[in-house]
Amino acid sequence: MFNANAILLIAPVALILVAENLGHFKAVSGMTGKNLDPYMGRAFFADGICTSMSASVGGTGMTTYAENIGVMAVTKVYSTTIFVVAGLFAILLGLSPKFGAVISTIPVALLGGASIMVFGLITVAGAKIWIDNKVDFTKNSTLIIAAVSLIMGAGNFSLKIGIFDLGGIGTATLAAIVLNLFLNRGEEKTSSSSENTETSATPVVNP
Repeated sequence: MFNANAILLIAPVALILVAENLGHFKAVSGMTGKNLDPYMGRAFFADGICTSMSASVGGTGMTTYAENIGVMAVTKVYSTTIFVVAGLFAILLGLSPKFGAVISTIPVALLGGASIMVFGLITVAGAKIWIDNKVDFTKNSTLIIAAVSLIMGAGNFSLKIGIFDLGGIGTATLAAIVLNLFLNRGEEKTSSSSENTETSATPVVNP
């Protein structure tokens, strides 16, 4: 039996996952120096299938992981085959309680340092995309969107509404979408009105 409240609570997450997936996709494209846009449809399709499978058993939405992209930046290894093999090994090792016990012996400080490095690398990769695409940071709206998104993502600001729990990256993505919607819309209206004013103020010279 479908629950309307549950649907309305979870449905917006799909939009956030798409934006997050797109950001990761662009980051990988920037790191590898290759145009991966032709494969973007496959990435969204795979993400949708995984999210649907997870939802069918009561799980959360699935998306790509910034940590893995950070590892790619460190190792300079971009082979999808290697990641498939690594994923299979991770699944098998995850079924072993002894392996879990070994992982739990790793100092928290070491894991924290590794997390800082991989998340920092994906952040720098995103900054490289801004530079390559010559994003105009003289615009206040661009500065606000970038600043809020970076702080919310780096600070792992989570959004909790009842059972709904959105992590730092998802919250930062949502903030970027909402801010871009409101701030840039206002600037577009201002620029369009100024253009209309200039056009109307231009004298018409008859030949």
